[in-house]
Amino acid sequence: MEGNRRGATGSDKDFTFVSSVVKYLLFFFNFIFWVISLVMVAVGVYARMVKHAEATLASLSVDPAVMLMVVGVLMFLITFCGCVGSLRENICLLQTFCISLVVIFIIQLAAGILGFIFSNKARQKVTEVINDAVVHYRDDVDLQNLIDFGQEEFGCCGAATYLDWSNNIYFDCNQSNPSRERCSVPFSCCIRSRNESVVNTMCGQGMQEREFGEAGKKIHTNGCIDVLVDFIHSNMFILGGIALGLAIPELVGMFLSQLLINQIKDQIELQQYNLKHSSDPWS
Repeated sequence: MEGNRRGATGSDKDFTFVSSVVKYLLFFFNFIFWVISLVMVAVGVYARMVKHAEATLASLSVDPAVMLMVVGVLMFLITFCGCVGSLRENICLLQTFCISLVVIFIIQLAAGILGFIFSNKARQKVTEVINDAVVHYRDDVDLQNLIDFGQEEFGCCGAATYLDWSNNIYFDCNQSNPSRERCSVPFSCCIRSRNESVVNTMCGQGMQEREFGEAGKKIHTNGCIDVLVDFIHSNMFILGGIALGLAIPELVGMFLSQLLINQIKDQIELQQYNLKHSSDPWS
């Protein structure tokens, strides 16, 4: 059996080798995302540093800066394993990189399937997140900008209705509320004219106290949840393409890392075979 294997190789020389193309392609692939992860972490850390920590602790769970740092750190660790593993031809690091991508891919796929099957529960969870964001609107500048951007882009106000803004202590309609913004909504809820060059930040003043029809002339009264659901339904193919675009780098990383792992294993196996038979001339 061993003689047949040796005859198949032709000689003791290594015919199995690690492809430099695969090795450096995997390295540069990981290096690009490694740099992106560093930028994400740096932006997240900077955003946290310029805020008042005590004012953002309450909204830590919905702080975009924290989310950016968490994703950046995870991406940094995974791509670091890919970069070093490919350069050093380290099977352990490459397997860690490949397994991490497989786990992330499975989580994304499972989340998409479960979100489709349990759409009502997913809708309820998203509603809770948006309501929590509404409560902490004035506590976090990044969160405030994110909500304003979403409401302006989608032409909506609040989670289910514009009256959800009463859950915020500054916009609460309670008569004991001393805030100047009592019973108001953020300016991002307002229906803006195309010719309007200067934003009227007080346009939402007292809108929660007005009749629904009257308020609808000045602000968007529909909630962001319904608008978001309609947007998803009408852009299924585009969102599917985006999801596929996000999955392709993961699949490429898995393929290249597994290919490199197999090449390294084959080379190690052949080297061990040659070493054994070079020291045993009677085999």
